[in-house]
Amino acid sequence: MRPVTRAVAAGVAALAVVTLAGCGNSAADDPAGSGDKLDVVASFYPLEFIAKTVGGDAVHVTTLTAPGVEPHDLELTPKQVGQIAKAKLVVFEKGLQPAVDEAIEQNGKQAGFDVAPAAKLEATGANFEEEDGAAPPTGTVKPAAFTEDALDPHFWLDPVRYADVVKAVTDKLIETDSAHADGYRQRSEAMLAEVSKLDNDFRTGLANCQLKTFVTSHQAFAYLAKRYGLQMVGIAGFTPDAEPTPQRIREVQDIVRKQRVSTIFYEELVSPKVAESIARDVHVKTAVLSPIEGLSDANSKESYLSLMRENLQELRKANSCA
Repeated sequence: MRPVTRAVAAGVAALAVVTLAGCGNSAADDPAGSGDKLDVVASFYPLEFIAKTVGGDAVHVTTLTAPGVEPHDLELTPKQVGQIAKAKLVVFEKGLQPAVDEAIEQNGKQAGFDVAPAAKLEATGANFEEEDGAAPPTGTVKPAAFTEDALDPHFWLDPVRYADVVKAVTDKLIETDSAHADGYRQRSEAMLAEVSKLDNDFRTGLANCQLKTFVTSHQAFAYLAKRYGLQMVGIAGFTPDAEPTPQRIREVQDIVRKQRVSTIFYEELVSPKVAESIARDVHVKTAVLSPIEGLSDANSKESYLSLMRENLQELRKANSCA
């Protein structure tokens, strides 16, 4: 077996172990016993999955957003602020969780690693529940009154952007803990192979769909839609628990009727009431499309990779893809 092949095989084995571990350590876990492992704090699940998968047995990962908690609404306890202060590396996305940003600025500036630059965030649409006018579907011309001034934080729902963040976190782990550089590289290579396969599955799985529009409870899937030639219609903006305006609800209903959308998607960590109400009014079904912002009790044994594949199957069903 060639050296590269052996490295990939070793990395795949490590990836399988982390995947089976699911959510793993939360911020409530006691880090005692971590020994000489690199102490890493991850702000929410998609970054936790990278840190654990690439870090393997060389790291001890603590997660600030516990299962069942909506990441946008996270408030930190004094213990969590202390964990940030003591960590050698804190992986976060600036702008997603203000409480985390503040804690890092005050207590963990040297250890903080913001993945937003690696993700190359774009302004895919504003928080239109705060606007006078509502946002049209992704990919259509926006009225002059509609301002696009908010960077979309949901990079992980685009496997290509997610891969770029995997590379950036790998480089940071190697910089922080060069003694375990070979292991980080091997596990990163294996993870990137899995994410590349995921990207290919989405490309082929969504290449031939009768319907190109899908409706979601909040505007989390714009990067995914753009990558794979779909149009996302969000009921609410970037914040999932925001209440959409009556005008926005009417617009979504009109889109569903005109484009014969079959499904209104909602997510696990927020109430499905608005999605269910719209679905009843226009006589379509509902289903879960996970933004993978965090795990819940119901999917605690899942992983980023398995949840993304479940999303792919739900999109294929809803959009009648061949």
